[in-house]
Amino acid sequence: VSVVESGGGLVEPGGSLTLTCKCSGVPFDEYHASWHCQTPGKERELVAFITGDGNNARIVDAVKGRFTLSRDNDRDLVSLEMNSLNPNVTAVYYCNLQGMSSNTGFWGQGTQVTVSS
Repeated sequence: VSVVESGGGLVEPGGSLTLTCKCSGVPFDEYHASWHCQTPGKERELVAFITGDGNNARIVDAVKGRFTLSRDNDRDLVSLEMNSLNPNVTAVYYCNLQGMSSNTGFWGQGTQVTVSS
């Protein structure tokens, strides 16, 4: 199983980034997907969640209206579009897959997002 995030980087306040999570080795549409962020010394926190079929997505209130989550089950990838970025969202962002009918889960290695002028 492979879960690989990409798209992180350094961006100025007000800028945008799109994170992508490419998955392989699992029946992708049988897994819910989510993005989480983590800063040093803190717990990993949920940012956005989307069901296996892509019909239901949830964004946490702190970034609702600025972040958009989508998935492409034909290409086995999940994307997090991040707009109007501010330094508060600086963190390592991780992609997670969680089996819809099992307790199986997989994490990616994370991608760093830094918002700074």
